[in-house]
Amino acid sequence: MLRLRSCILTRLLSSPSSASPISPLHRLLSAAAAAADPSPAFAIEQYLVDTCGLTRPQALKASAKLSHLKSASKPDAVLAFLAGIGLSGADVTAAVAGDPQLLCTDVDKTLAPVVAGLTAHGLSRAQVARLVSLGRPIFRNRSLASNLPYYLSLFGSNENLLKLLNQSHSFLGCSLEKVVKLNVTFLQEYGLGLGVPRGSPMFMHVLYAVAIVGEDKITAKVDYLKKTFRWSDAEVGNVVCKIPQLLRRSKDTLRRLSEFFSEVGLEPADIAIGHRSVMLTYSLESRLKPRYYAVKFLKKTGLVKSFPSYSTIFHLTDKVFVERYICPHKEAASHLYEDYVAACKGEVSTRFLSA
Repeated sequence: MLRLRSCILTRLLSSPSSASPISPLHRLLSAAAAAADPSPAFAIEQYLVDTCGLTRPQALKASAKLSHLKSASKPDAVLAFLAGIGLSGADVTAAVAGDPQLLCTDVDKTLAPVVAGLTAHGLSRAQVARLVSLGRPIFRNRSLASNLPYYLSLFGSNENLLKLLNQSHSFLGCSLEKVVKLNVTFLQEYGLGLGVPRGSPMFMHVLYAVAIVGEDKITAKVDYLKKTFRWSDAEVGNVVCKIPQLLRRSKDTLRRLSEFFSEVGLEPADIAIGHRSVMLTYSLESRLKPRYYAVKFLKKTGLVKSFPSYSTIFHLTDKVFVERYICPHKEAASHLYEDYVAACKGEVSTRFLSA
Protein backbone atom coordinates (compact mmCIF):
# COMPACT_ATOMS: atom_id res chain seq x y z
CA MET A 1 0.00 0.00 0.00
CA LEU A 2 2.84 2.39 0.86
CA ARG A 3 4.58 1.67 -2.43
CA LEU A 4 1.35 2.26 -4.38
CA ARG A 5 0.67 5.53 -2.51
CA SER A 6 4.25 6.66 -3.06
CA CYS A 7 3.96 5.93 -6.76
CA ILE A 8 0.69 7.84 -7.08
CA LEU A 9 2.02 10.89 -5.24
CA THR A 10 5.25 10.87 -7.19
CA ARG A 11 3.25 10.99 -10.41
CA LEU A 12 1.14 13.84 -9.04
CA LEU A 13 4.13 15.88 -7.90
CA SER A 14 5.92 15.44 -11.22
CA SER A 15 2.90 16.07 -13.46
CA PRO A 16 2.04 19.51 -14.95
CA SER A 17 -0.03 21.76 -12.68
CA SER A 18 -3.75 21.97 -13.30
CA ALA A 19 -5.36 25.23 -14.34
CA SER A 20 -7.29 25.55 -11.10
CA PRO A 21 -5.48 27.38 -8.25
CA ILE A 22 -6.66 24.72 -5.80
CA SER A 23 -6.78 21.23 -7.28
CA PRO A 24 -9.48 18.71 -6.24
CA LEU A 25 -6.83 15.98 -6.32
CA HIS A 26 -6.31 16.22 -2.57
CA ARG A 27 -9.98 15.37 -1.97
CA LEU A 28 -9.80 12.36 -4.27
CA LEU A 29 -6.67 11.00 -2.69
CA SER A 30 -7.91 11.74 0.82
CA ALA A 31 -11.12 9.83 0.18
CA ALA A 32 -9.20 6.90 -1.27
CA ALA A 33 -6.88 6.81 1.72
CA ALA A 34 -9.79 6.96 4.15
CA ALA A 35 -11.53 4.07 2.43
CA ALA A 36 -8.47 1.84 2.65
CA ASP A 37 -7.62 -0.12 5.77
CA PRO A 38 -5.09 1.89 7.78
CA SER A 39 -1.74 0.30 8.33
CA PRO A 40 -1.41 -1.03 11.90
CA ALA A 41 2.03 0.54 12.14
CA PHE A 42 2.47 3.59 9.93
CA ALA A 43 6.17 3.97 9.13
CA ILE A 44 6.43 7.76 9.02
CA GLU A 45 10.20 7.85 8.59
CA GLN A 46 10.03 5.59 5.55
CA TYR A 47 7.12 7.60 4.20
CA LEU A 48 9.17 10.80 4.40
CA VAL A 49 11.96 9.17 2.44
CA ASP A 50 9.91 7.31 -0.18
CA THR A 51 7.07 9.77 -0.71
CA CYS A 52 8.43 13.18 0.27
CA GLY A 53 11.99 12.77 -0.97
CA LEU A 54 13.75 13.55 2.30
CA THR A 55 17.18 12.12 3.01
CA ARG A 56 17.41 9.57 5.77
CA PRO A 57 18.89 12.08 8.30
CA GLN A 58 16.20 14.64 7.38
CA ALA A 59 13.48 12.03 7.76
CA LEU A 60 14.81 10.90 11.13
CA LYS A 61 14.75 14.47 12.42
CA ALA A 62 11.33 15.27 10.95
CA SER A 63 9.69 12.05 12.12
CA ALA A 64 10.06 13.12 15.75
CA LYS A 65 7.45 15.84 15.08
CA LEU A 66 5.11 13.44 13.30
CA SER A 67 5.18 10.41 15.57
CA HIS A 68 1.49 10.86 16.41
CA LEU A 69 0.41 10.11 12.84
CA LYS A 70 -1.26 6.70 12.58
CA SER A 71 -1.84 6.67 8.85
CA ALA A 72 -0.89 8.47 5.66
CA SER A 73 -4.38 9.86 5.12
CA LYS A 74 -3.68 13.49 6.08
CA PRO A 75 -0.12 13.67 4.66
CA ASP A 76 -1.39 12.23 1.38
CA ALA A 77 -4.10 14.88 1.20
CA VAL A 78 -1.55 17.64 1.92
CA LEU A 79 0.88 16.39 -0.73
CA ALA A 80 -1.86 16.12 -3.33
CA PHE A 81 -2.97 19.66 -2.52
CA LEU A 82 0.57 20.99 -2.84
CA ALA A 83 0.94 19.27 -6.20
CA GLY A 84 -2.32 20.87 -7.25
CA ILE A 85 -1.09 24.41 -6.58
CA GLY A 86 2.06 23.86 -8.60
CA LEU A 87 4.76 22.65 -6.24
CA SER A 88 7.38 20.41 -7.81
CA GLY A 89 8.75 17.37 -6.06
CA ALA A 90 11.82 19.37 -5.02
CA ASP A 91 9.61 22.16 -3.64
CA VAL A 92 7.62 19.66 -1.58
CA THR A 93 10.80 18.11 -0.23
CA ALA A 94 12.08 21.53 0.86
CA ALA A 95 8.73 22.46 2.42
CA VAL A 96 8.40 19.24 4.42
CA ALA A 97 12.04 19.26 5.51
CA GLY A 98 11.67 22.83 6.78
CA ASP A 99 8.26 22.38 8.36
CA PRO A 100 7.37 18.70 8.89
CA GLN A 101 4.10 19.60 10.63
CA LEU A 102 2.83 20.91 7.32
CA LEU A 103 1.86 17.27 6.67
CA CYS A 104 -0.55 17.42 9.63
CA THR A 105 -2.39 20.52 8.44
CA ASP A 106 -6.05 20.34 7.49
CA VAL A 107 -6.34 21.10 3.79
CA ASP A 108 -9.92 22.37 3.71
CA LYS A 109 -9.82 24.35 6.95
CA THR A 110 -6.33 25.86 6.68
CA LEU A 111 -4.29 25.35 3.54
CA ALA A 112 -7.00 26.01 0.96
CA PRO A 113 -8.22 29.25 2.66
CA VAL A 114 -4.64 30.51 3.04
CA VAL A 115 -3.83 29.90 -0.62
CA ALA A 116 -7.11 31.45 -1.73
CA GLY A 117 -6.38 34.53 0.39
CA LEU A 118 -2.84 34.90 -0.93
CA THR A 119 -3.89 34.66 -4.56
CA ALA A 120 -6.75 37.08 -3.91
CA HIS A 121 -4.18 39.64 -2.74
CA GLY A 122 -2.13 39.33 -5.91
CA LEU A 123 0.39 36.56 -5.30
CA SER A 124 0.86 34.38 -8.34
CA ARG A 125 0.77 30.60 -8.11
CA ALA A 126 4.53 30.60 -8.60
CA GLN A 127 4.98 33.02 -5.69
CA VAL A 128 2.69 30.95 -3.46
CA ALA A 129 4.66 27.83 -4.36
CA ARG A 130 7.87 29.69 -3.56
CA LEU A 131 6.46 30.76 -0.20
CA VAL A 132 5.49 27.19 0.68
CA SER A 133 8.85 25.80 -0.41
CA LEU A 134 10.59 28.03 2.15
CA GLY A 135 9.40 25.56 4.77
CA ARG A 136 8.14 28.18 7.22
CA PRO A 137 5.39 27.41 9.77
CA ILE A 138 3.77 30.76 8.97
CA PHE A 139 2.18 29.18 5.90
CA ARG A 140 -0.02 27.21 8.30
CA ASN A 141 -1.21 30.42 9.97
CA ARG A 142 -4.53 31.68 8.62
CA SER A 143 -3.65 35.25 9.66
CA LEU A 144 -1.04 35.29 6.88
CA ALA A 145 -3.59 36.17 4.20
CA SER A 146 -5.51 38.73 6.29
CA ASN A 147 -2.30 40.56 7.30
CA LEU A 148 -0.84 40.51 3.81
CA PRO A 149 -2.24 43.86 2.54
CA TYR A 150 -0.56 45.77 5.39
CA TYR A 151 2.80 44.10 4.83
CA LEU A 152 2.60 44.68 1.09
CA SER A 153 2.03 48.38 1.71
CA LEU A 154 5.01 48.36 4.07
CA PHE A 155 7.36 46.50 1.74
CA GLY A 156 6.11 47.86 -1.53
CA SER A 157 5.89 44.60 -3.46
CA ASN A 158 5.34 40.85 -3.23
CA GLU A 159 8.96 40.23 -4.17
CA ASN A 160 10.28 42.38 -1.32
CA LEU A 161 8.07 40.49 1.11
CA LEU A 162 9.30 37.13 -0.17
CA LYS A 163 12.90 38.29 0.21
CA LEU A 164 12.34 39.02 3.89
CA LEU A 165 10.48 35.76 4.45
CA ASN A 166 13.44 33.94 2.99
CA GLN A 167 15.57 35.43 5.80
CA SER A 168 13.09 35.51 8.65
CA HIS A 169 9.42 34.71 8.95
CA SER A 170 8.79 35.25 12.66
CA PHE A 171 7.36 38.76 12.40
CA LEU A 172 4.38 37.54 10.34
CA GLY A 173 3.21 35.56 13.34
CA CYS A 174 3.12 38.66 15.58
CA SER A 175 -0.05 40.54 16.34
CA LEU A 176 -0.50 43.19 13.67
CA GLU A 177 -2.48 45.60 15.86
CA LYS A 178 -0.79 45.03 19.22
CA VAL A 179 2.82 44.71 18.08
CA VAL A 180 3.72 45.53 14.50
CA LYS A 181 1.73 48.72 13.85
CA LEU A 182 2.62 50.18 17.24
CA ASN A 183 6.31 49.49 16.69
CA VAL A 184 6.27 50.95 13.19
CA THR A 185 4.82 54.15 14.60
CA PHE A 186 7.39 54.19 17.39
CA LEU A 187 10.32 53.75 15.03
CA GLN A 188 9.03 56.47 12.75
CA GLU A 189 8.70 58.85 15.68
CA TYR A 190 12.20 57.96 16.80
CA GLY A 191 13.49 58.51 13.28
CA LEU A 192 14.66 54.95 12.70
CA GLY A 193 14.20 53.26 9.37
CA LEU A 194 13.18 56.39 7.51
CA GLY A 195 14.90 56.78 4.17
CA VAL A 196 15.94 53.13 4.05
CA PRO A 197 14.98 51.70 0.62
CA ARG A 198 12.24 49.10 0.71
CA GLY A 199 13.54 45.66 -0.05
CA SER A 200 17.11 46.54 0.95
CA PRO A 201 18.89 44.39 3.57
CA MET A 202 18.77 47.30 6.03
CA PHE A 203 15.04 47.68 5.57
CA MET A 204 14.63 43.99 6.31
CA HIS A 205 16.45 44.47 9.62
CA VAL A 206 14.29 47.47 10.47
CA LEU A 207 11.11 45.51 9.89
CA TYR A 208 12.43 42.56 11.85
CA ALA A 209 13.12 44.88 14.77
CA VAL A 210 9.63 46.32 14.41
CA ALA A 211 7.95 43.01 15.00
CA ILE A 212 10.33 41.08 17.21
CA VAL A 213 12.11 43.53 19.48
CA GLY A 214 9.16 45.60 20.67
CA GLU A 215 8.82 49.25 21.66
CA ASP A 216 9.84 48.87 25.30
CA LYS A 217 12.86 46.77 24.40
CA ILE A 218 13.86 49.17 21.63
CA THR A 219 13.83 52.06 24.09
CA ALA A 220 15.86 50.10 26.63
CA LYS A 221 18.37 48.94 23.98
CA VAL A 222 18.85 52.47 22.63
CA ASP A 223 19.49 53.74 26.18
CA TYR A 224 21.94 50.89 26.75
CA LEU A 225 23.83 51.73 23.55
CA LYS A 226 24.13 55.36 24.60
CA LYS A 227 25.46 54.40 28.03
CA THR A 228 27.78 51.60 26.92
CA PHE A 229 29.38 53.37 23.95
CA ARG A 230 29.05 56.86 25.42
CA TRP A 231 27.18 58.08 22.36
CA SER A 232 25.06 61.18 22.07
CA ASP A 233 21.44 61.00 20.93
CA ALA A 234 22.55 61.99 17.43
CA GLU A 235 25.29 59.36 17.33
CA VAL A 236 23.13 56.49 18.52
CA GLY A 237 20.36 57.53 16.12
CA ASN A 238 22.85 57.58 13.25
CA VAL A 239 24.27 54.16 14.11
CA VAL A 240 20.92 52.43 14.61
CA CYS A 241 19.54 53.90 11.40
CA LYS A 242 22.50 52.39 9.55
CA ILE A 243 22.60 49.14 11.51
CA PRO A 244 19.14 48.39 12.94
CA GLN A 245 20.18 44.79 13.64
CA LEU A 246 22.05 46.19 16.65
CA LEU A 247 18.68 46.27 18.38
CA ARG A 248 18.72 42.48 18.29
CA ARG A 249 22.19 42.03 19.78
CA SER A 250 22.35 41.05 23.44
CA LYS A 251 23.54 43.49 26.08
CA ASP A 252 26.41 41.17 26.93
CA THR A 253 27.59 41.15 23.30
CA LEU A 254 27.38 44.93 23.08
CA ARG A 255 29.27 45.33 26.35
CA ARG A 256 32.09 43.05 25.19
CA LEU A 257 32.29 44.88 21.87
CA SER A 258 32.60 48.19 23.70
CA GLU A 259 35.36 46.81 25.92
CA PHE A 260 37.24 45.45 22.91
CA PHE A 261 37.10 48.71 20.98
CA SER A 262 38.32 50.56 24.06
CA GLU A 263 41.18 48.07 24.41
CA VAL A 264 42.36 48.64 20.84
CA GLY A 265 42.04 52.39 21.15
CA LEU A 266 38.96 53.12 19.06
CA GLU A 267 36.99 56.07 20.41
CA PRO A 268 33.18 55.81 20.60
CA ALA A 269 32.75 58.73 18.22
CA ASP A 270 35.03 57.02 15.69
CA ILE A 271 32.87 53.90 15.67
CA ALA A 272 29.71 55.93 15.07
CA ILE A 273 31.15 57.64 12.00
CA GLY A 274 30.67 56.43 8.45
CA HIS A 275 31.25 52.82 7.51
CA ARG A 276 33.14 51.99 10.71
CA SER A 277 29.87 51.35 12.50
CA VAL A 278 29.46 48.11 10.54
CA MET A 279 32.20 46.67 12.77
CA LEU A 280 29.51 46.39 15.44
CA THR A 281 27.89 43.60 13.41
CA TYR A 282 31.02 41.45 13.20
CA SER A 283 31.69 38.51 15.47
CA LEU A 284 33.99 39.46 18.28
CA GLU A 285 35.35 35.96 18.84
CA SER A 286 35.71 34.68 15.28
CA ARG A 287 36.58 37.87 13.41
CA LEU A 288 37.58 40.97 15.35
CA LYS A 289 39.85 39.47 18.00
CA PRO A 290 41.65 36.93 15.78
CA ARG A 291 42.48 39.56 13.17
CA TYR A 292 43.60 42.07 15.78
CA TYR A 293 45.86 39.50 17.47
CA ALA A 294 47.33 38.34 14.14
CA VAL A 295 48.20 41.83 12.90
CA LYS A 296 49.50 42.85 16.32
CA PHE A 297 51.79 39.80 16.24
CA LEU A 298 53.02 40.74 12.75
CA LYS A 299 53.76 44.28 13.93
CA LYS A 300 55.67 43.13 17.00
CA THR A 301 57.79 40.68 15.03
CA GLY A 302 58.56 43.27 12.37
CA LEU A 303 56.78 41.41 9.59
CA VAL A 304 54.69 44.50 8.88
CA LYS A 305 56.12 48.00 9.22
CA SER A 306 52.99 49.73 10.49
CA PHE A 307 49.68 48.68 11.98
CA PRO A 308 46.98 48.81 9.25
CA SER A 309 43.79 50.73 9.88
CA TYR A 310 41.05 48.86 11.67
CA SER A 311 38.72 49.56 8.78
CA THR A 312 41.14 47.64 6.56
CA ILE A 313 41.72 44.55 8.66
CA PHE A 314 38.16 44.16 9.96
CA HIS A 315 36.28 44.85 6.73
CA LEU A 316 38.21 42.50 4.47
CA THR A 317 36.64 39.19 3.56
CA ASP A 318 38.13 36.13 5.26
CA LYS A 319 39.76 35.01 2.03
CA VAL A 320 41.39 38.37 1.32
CA PHE A 321 42.55 38.84 4.91
CA VAL A 322 44.30 35.45 4.92
CA GLU A 323 45.87 36.09 1.51
CA ARG A 324 47.12 39.52 2.52
CA TYR A 325 48.22 39.06 6.13
CA ILE A 326 48.66 35.36 6.83
CA CYS A 327 49.92 33.51 3.75
CA PRO A 328 52.85 35.84 2.91
CA HIS A 329 54.40 35.23 6.35
CA LYS A 330 54.03 31.45 6.68
CA GLU A 331 57.76 30.81 6.30
CA ALA A 332 58.90 33.61 8.61
CA ALA A 333 56.27 32.67 11.21
CA SER A 334 55.57 28.98 10.80
CA HIS A 335 52.86 28.92 13.47
CA LEU A 336 51.00 32.00 12.22
CA TYR A 337 48.33 30.23 10.19
CA GLU A 338 47.79 27.60 12.86
CA ASP A 339 47.50 30.25 15.58
CA TYR A 340 45.09 32.33 13.48
CA VAL A 341 42.79 29.39 12.76
CA ALA A 342 42.81 28.44 16.44
CA ALA A 343 42.02 32.04 17.44
CA CYS A 344 39.01 32.02 15.11
CA LYS A 345 37.74 29.05 17.14
CA GLY A 346 38.28 30.89 20.42
CA GLU A 347 41.63 29.26 21.27
CA VAL A 348 44.14 32.11 21.46
CA SER A 349 47.80 31.05 21.58
CA THR A 350 50.30 32.50 24.03
CA ARG A 351 52.20 33.87 21.04
CA PHE A 352 49.22 35.99 20.12
CA LEU A 353 48.41 37.01 23.67
CA SER A 354 51.97 38.10 24.41
CA ALA A 355 52.34 40.12 21.21
